[in-house]
Amino acid sequence: MCIMSSNAELARLFTEMAAVMELTGENPFRIRATEKVARTLEDLTLDVSTLVDEPKRLVAIEGIGEGSAQRIVEFLRTGRIAEHDELLAKVPKGLLAVLGVPGLGPKTVKLLWEKGGVTDLASLKEALDSGTIEKLPRMGEKTVQNIRESLDFMSKSSSRMRLGEAMPLAEEIVAHLSASANVERVDFAGSLRRGRETIGDIDILASAKRPSAASKAFTSMGDVQKVLASGETKSSVRLKSGVQVDLRLVDDEAFGAALLYFTGSKEHNVALRELAVRKGYRLNEYGLFPDDDDPSPPQSRGVRPVAAAKEEDIYRKLGLPWCPPEMREDRGELALKKIPKLIELDDIKCELHAHTTASDGRLSIEELAAEAKRRGFHTIAVTDHSRSSVQANGLSPERLREHIEEIRRVAARTKGIAILAGSEVDIHADGSLDYDDDLLAELDIVVASPHASLRQEPAKATDRLVRAVKHPLVHILGHPTGRLINAREGLHPDMDKVIAAAVASNTALEINANYLRLDLRDHHVRSAVDAGALVAINTDAHSTDHFDFLRYGVMTARRGWLTGERCVNAWSSTRLREWLESKRPSARSRTVAAAGGSAKKGRSPRKARADR
Repeated sequence: MCIMSSNAELARLFTEMAAVMELTGENPFRIRATEKVARTLEDLTLDVSTLVDEPKRLVAIEGIGEGSAQRIVEFLRTGRIAEHDELLAKVPKGLLAVLGVPGLGPKTVKLLWEKGGVTDLASLKEALDSGTIEKLPRMGEKTVQNIRESLDFMSKSSSRMRLGEAMPLAEEIVAHLSASANVERVDFAGSLRRGRETIGDIDILASAKRPSAASKAFTSMGDVQKVLASGETKSSVRLKSGVQVDLRLVDDEAFGAALLYFTGSKEHNVALRELAVRKGYRLNEYGLFPDDDDPSPPQSRGVRPVAAAKEEDIYRKLGLPWCPPEMREDRGELALKKIPKLIELDDIKCELHAHTTASDGRLSIEELAAEAKRRGFHTIAVTDHSRSSVQANGLSPERLREHIEEIRRVAARTKGIAILAGSEVDIHADGSLDYDDDLLAELDIVVASPHASLRQEPAKATDRLVRAVKHPLVHILGHPTGRLINAREGLHPDMDKVIAAAVASNTALEINANYLRLDLRDHHVRSAVDAGALVAINTDAHSTDHFDFLRYGVMTARRGWLTGERCVNAWSSTRLREWLESKRPSARSRTVAAAGGSAKKGRSPRKARADR
């Protein structure tokens, strides 16, 4: 049975505390601080349970103050937080679920609770059915209908949309609006532009000569199931797929300010606004304005912004370098004097994890190589599944040896791209690998990945991955946690220990670019970057179109501040080959030496070690 990590449970508790604070009208700064603790815990790669006796180390973590550290320690020792219990006692337990209804903010939920007797989703439905909700202030017919539809939508959709599902939809909508001569500029914003792994809804921003015509072009799209709102500043639709898309129409002169605002994150925007105030400005979605101490909106008084048309102008006026959207999470990016040159899609020069018809892929070796060559890669690695992946037609040792010979033959007659003979080798539950060392040593590249026993306790999962990473013949740790977004939680290892082992062993940690995985996760990438680890970005291609997933891996890498220097897929063919070969001749000698010189013909070094 998989044990939920302390980090995840604590993040949930702090998130609930912040929600109740909003409902009860607590100090906004206290709410923000509580939300920040929750986000910090979600992103933390170290299991906080290991710090139960080291509160000073907890306080040293950015985002966690002394009070929060005390609450964390309280939970780790008692299994509860008294303040959490006290806060939840102030509101009906089911009110948190009401707060999760799309379109219902804290003020509306508070009104529904205090004036309408709504305490949970059931009573909200009852209030809708009885008509009592319509008697409340600000609850017009349209608002009530939107709540009904949101509840119906919630019942049909239990999870957020994955990045790779949202991005193509958003790009189609942008292309549709761009084709209109009336539209001047259009882009998608929100968490999608920041490359988050899941998306709540899609935000589109546009400027147009005639906003009403742009709104009509948006609401009349063929895939629209229902128009939720239509106007000259905002329109919303629900697509046939169930996805909600919001269009914001803004003046072209303020497009940059609006794009910055609606891209977020909320935390990044708040930090920018606070910086603007300190520098004598006011920042909102209409622009950066001089602060004249008048509390009314400056744009409503005819005040001209000092920057608004471009995001870059606003950052520059505030004395900051332009910040890529993927970095905008208030995690230290605004303290940087110079933004690192983040990895870009065009930097990727090779694919080091791909499958053919030898296991569960759809392409032959020749077809795989041709597709990689067409995309401008200098190297493609054929890494079919190992024998334990029976469901994926994994290769027995005998089949693998035949496969290696076939890969070599194809490589010999193929010009313009290097074809590597490799394998995606299963990591067993104890951390051992699916093939013996003598067979692994025959491969140009070894990607070791967990596929089974994905509900291990965190300590065992950590030991398992560390053992695989330290294996001298392993080049890449593939999709380390084995999670599937919205479908499978996967392993919860101590990633700091795994990353440390990878640094010491010069082993790369993979960002699996398939949008179902995106594993390493973005905050794991950030920890790997900070530790100086190597990172690989691979598509795990099983077909031609899977190569298109690369961009999602790159976005995840950028969210973790990865540069091309630390990404093995961005290296030249010479540098890549040197790294691959560094784990071959000397590694084989070290393995035999570790076996006490007992490895003999027909007896693998790994088995020799086990016999000792």
